[in-house]
Amino acid sequence: MALVVKEVRAKSILSRSGIEGISYTVNPYTGCGHSCLYCYATFMKRYTGHTEPWGEFVDAKVNAPLLLAKQLSRAERGSVILSSVTDPYQPVEAKYKLTRGCLIALSDCDFPVEILTKSPLVLRDTDVIVKCGRIEVGFTITTEDDRVRRIFEPLAPSIEQRIRALQTLHEKGIRTFVFIGPVLPMHPDVLADRIRPYVRRVMIDSMNYPSKTRAVYRTHGLSRWLDPGYVGSIRDALQRLLDTVPVEVC
Repeated sequence: MALVVKEVRAKSILSRSGIEGISYTVNPYTGCGHSCLYCYATFMKRYTGHTEPWGEFVDAKVNAPLLLAKQLSRAERGSVILSSVTDPYQPVEAKYKLTRGCLIALSDCDFPVEILTKSPLVLRDTDVIVKCGRIEVGFTITTEDDRVRRIFEPLAPSIEQRIRALQTLHEKGIRTFVFIGPVLPMHPDVLADRIRPYVRRVMIDSMNYPSKTRAVYRTHGLSRWLDPGYVGSIRDALQRLLDTVPVEVC
């Protein structure tokens, strides 16, 4: 599968957020090359004109850093998340460096920043991150089992890569968190032990769109994970096991 990448020019890049506690969102890309089967952002395709399946195209907003700097100059100060409907450090970021450019603009304006990614590529920008006054870097880690990751997040970085990057940032004194969302098949005790030393907080969310993945669960003999009661018990176990870390259940 060849990823279709198109360079586009955005009309706006700083958008008001509907996420509680976050003022703005910045999405330097539309689409994502990770091809996660459960992705909630597939609705974005209708705004792109692409005919390729979601996960097989990315639009790179090549003017994003300059446009963001302009919008920030007249925006009321507030917290910003990179990103809400794409991974800001998906593979094309290695070439385009749009997220890096946006981070520089944000650091220059001293806006509080939250990064959420699945990629160790974020380590490339540590030099910018440490210059940001208020910043948190979060990794989406949905399971401790890389076999499960390959089923549901086939082109995303491995779980081991994410945890090593999380540890690296933590050891550099950067505030870090983990988003366990959606909760995929896992051993909660193993995942909790792996991430607990490196996080200041954890958020947990369920599979909000089970229709996207129901057949996949059944094909792989994972049907019990479709039971909300069973998944609820895993969430409860994670909260109990992460008792030394603030946990928010979404």
